[in-house]
Amino acid sequence: MTKAEMGSDSEAEKTAQKEKEKKKLSSLAPIAKPLAGKKLCKRTLKLVRRAAEHKCLKRGVKEVVKSIRRGNKGLCVIAGNISPIDVITHLPILCEEAEIPYIYVPSKEDLANAGSTKRPTCCVLVLTKPTKGELGQEEQEKLKGDYDQVASDVTELANSMF
Repeated sequence: MTKAEMGSDSEAEKTAQKEKEKKKLSSLAPIAKPLAGKKLCKRTLKLVRRAAEHKCLKRGVKEVVKSIRRGNKGLCVIAGNISPIDVITHLPILCEEAEIPYIYVPSKEDLANAGSTKRPTCCVLVLTKPTKGELGQEEQEKLKGDYDQVASDVTELANSMF
């Protein structure tokens, strides 16, 4: 195999990757604002993964709504490619009323992977402390640090929009 052939292979891979990205963005709901950029998306999904490990996560519309109505505070992460969109249209309003920061991520599959579920997830609520039991001091501080960082970035992004 020559170098030229190898080069064209990686070019084909890059093109396929770009097509995938375009497809992801074209399937986004028109209300998906504020949408996390690449860096913030990565950081948010990392926070979701860590929260899932420590059982500080509410998954799915029903659970998230119930948790917000009960007065739990956290960060709401909503998938931007949900169809039909009616499933999640009430969430941003609910979050704003409860003064909970929320952010959209491009893909429900990525959100499900980060939340350690096999099924695609519409939304998750990252809590600062677990609903049952206690976390060790070190884990609690690590989670809180990540949470504060992402929450401040999300708030900043939301404020720059309006």
